[in-house]
Amino acid sequence: MKKLFHPLLLLFILSVSSCTLHQEPEKISLGSGWKFMKGDHPSYSGIALNDSSWTGIDPNTIWEYQGHEELDGFAWYRKHVVIPASLKKNGPYGDSIRFFLGKIDDCDQVFLNGVLIGENGVTVKAGQVPDDSFSKVRGIWDIPRRYVLSVDDPRILWDQENLIAVRCFDQGGAGGMSGNNPEISLPGIGDYLDFDFSGSAFEWKSDSTVIRKFTIRNKSLKKEFQGSLKIRAVEERGIKLFSEQADLLLTPGMTIDRVITFKCDPYVAANLIVNFTETLSGASIEDTIEVPYLTTPPVKPEPSINGAAVFGIRPYSPVLYKIAATGMPPLRYSSPNLPEGLSLDSVTGVITGTIKKRGEYMVTLRVENNLGNAERDLKIMVGDLISLTPPLGWNSWNCWGLSVSDQKVRQSANAMKSSGLIDHGWTYINIDDGWEDTHDRNGNILTNEKFPDMKALCGYVHSLGLKIGIYSSPGPKTCGGYEGSYLFEEKDARNYAAWGIDYLKYDWCSYGQIAPKPTPEQLKAPYKEMRHAIRKVNRDIHYSLCQYGMGNVWEWGAEVDGNSWRTTGDIEDTWESMSKIGFRQNICAPYAAPGRWNDPDMLVVGWVGWGPALHYTRLTPNEQYTHITLWSLLAAPLLIGCDLDRLDAFTLNLLTNDEVLAVNQDPCGKQASLIRKGQGYQIWAKELENGSIAVGFFNMTEKTNYVPFDFKDMRLTGTWMLRDLWRQTDLGAVRNHIEMKVPRHGARLVTLRKEN
Repeated sequence: MKKLFHPLLLLFILSVSSCTLHQEPEKISLGSGWKFMKGDHPSYSGIALNDSSWTGIDPNTIWEYQGHEELDGFAWYRKHVVIPASLKKNGPYGDSIRFFLGKIDDCDQVFLNGVLIGENGVTVKAGQVPDDSFSKVRGIWDIPRRYVLSVDDPRILWDQENLIAVRCFDQGGAGGMSGNNPEISLPGIGDYLDFDFSGSAFEWKSDSTVIRKFTIRNKSLKKEFQGSLKIRAVEERGIKLFSEQADLLLTPGMTIDRVITFKCDPYVAANLIVNFTETLSGASIEDTIEVPYLTTPPVKPEPSINGAAVFGIRPYSPVLYKIAATGMPPLRYSSPNLPEGLSLDSVTGVITGTIKKRGEYMVTLRVENNLGNAERDLKIMVGDLISLTPPLGWNSWNCWGLSVSDQKVRQSANAMKSSGLIDHGWTYINIDDGWEDTHDRNGNILTNEKFPDMKALCGYVHSLGLKIGIYSSPGPKTCGGYEGSYLFEEKDARNYAAWGIDYLKYDWCSYGQIAPKPTPEQLKAPYKEMRHAIRKVNRDIHYSLCQYGMGNVWEWGAEVDGNSWRTTGDIEDTWESMSKIGFRQNICAPYAAPGRWNDPDMLVVGWVGWGPALHYTRLTPNEQYTHITLWSLLAAPLLIGCDLDRLDAFTLNLLTNDEVLAVNQDPCGKQASLIRKGQGYQIWAKELENGSIAVGFFNMTEKTNYVPFDFKDMRLTGTWMLRDLWRQTDLGAVRNHIEMKVPRHGARLVTLRKEN
């Protein structure tokens, strides 16, 4: 995305850093006292404007969470602050002053005392909507705004009241300022130097050697830094794994690539700590990077049947069901009592055919190899409801964005099979925005040059035992500016069915042009329209409503026959985004049920990037455990968003724990609820079909803590058997009270089973 800058401004936009800065300079907090106004007018940037009637707002939280859910378009923030002249006299780098405003979604212009000091996103004029597509804007919202001006800049009024005005434009989903506690300060060493770990992931070798690459960067074009670089790796038990120290000179604009290699137990948590201390000032910058640690035990060589225990189809609809099973190959599949109309391929484990008669069919599945066999029941329910458990699969958006293509989809399908994800129940390969061209004279939707033959692509994905999904919008255009389904709903649904589509994500996007201020009925209308179209075709298509939670969609999503519905704006691969989204889902819990799922958006693990340039997720390993644990408890659709061709050992281990996935796929279909929120922790619990209870312990703080759970919170009495699901280990009998040790931003997931 092109960024536009004021010609007189020395501006640095820096990436998110987890570094701890020592000897920080004096700062002025901008965390409170902001005023907010919807709409747009040039006078809103001026210091003379009386904003006493404006609404107060928290700059650390997007405006959707503060009562402005329907707001798409322009809005302004204003903050009055006295900047003391003493500020420029303190700190080691006193020639500049920094305005840190956190993240701003989607694009923005920032004014100081009525004069533009920074601009991100598209060029916008008063009262006009940016003409760039949403896809070009989305790369801006996850970059914190740090604007650095000379202390001699005439726009700064020292020892006087200054006005900071932020003009925001939002196009769907989350909007406005969010997170990171805005402030004014002199720049510290961390504004010039950083350690960049985003270009690589930890690599594990068979001998437990771990390798990590990173870059040390001096972003300043004027200053040089001389000091000491210290690198060490330490296990959580305090065992030192690696230590290195070297003198370093970083000239202006210099980057240095480093490779660290050490041995580490892959099942024990450890930290890699990198520190640079400048000799002259004593100022330092430090990053602590969590080394990924595995919890899921290795797959056993004996056969095991995984995946959901219930499957819903409609009469006469074509069936494609892959038995998810692990064990040393070759595996042989059989079933003695398949319903009439179905057949099972004994080599691939894929069930195909149709069932004409409504009802419940209990089927015995059997898998065997040279080491033994496994059996399990599968309940097939033939009726009006499908997706009786949340879909497990992959979606192209969080890695490929609009650069998705036929080749990338085929590669992803191949990787889902070759990686073994398919053997743990992962099923869908979903194409998001970017495949569409236009409707022809007969109203048929055409694919663009990246997708030469959609029917052939669907056939290829099905041949692997997988299902395939597609994307559209009820509006004239999609979020990426491609052809939507407006006025072509029935034609599109018929084409989807003819191609072999199994999943439709239907994204609100430009329907806001049709209903700019939608009433509750207008919110439902386009989804009802496509619902009717889908139900007319002879194919089961999972219907995913995507409109960011507007109008409390969880209350009426089932009314329009949605199988899942987005409850939130788009997720990002940050703790701030993931945790705010995930831990706000309690309000939706009563509305989850088999075939009706609350969707807090896709998974942001592995290599992501929303376009051709990918980076490894910014979530730490602990935060990724929280992500998967919470989404599993929420009975949320689990749609992997990463490049499946680049699955590392940690990500694969994270996504193939059958006991954790079983919580998500539990036939009871209940969503977990928040049962206790303490100081820096939360506990969520979910009742399971077999009578046990899944409990998630979440540590929201910056250090390891013990999270307490009193059985009286759930009116539990007697003795219960405790099992750690991530490590698949029994922890013994417990009564009345337990405390779980949980790492920073981490999670523990257990089940409680009543002892007879």
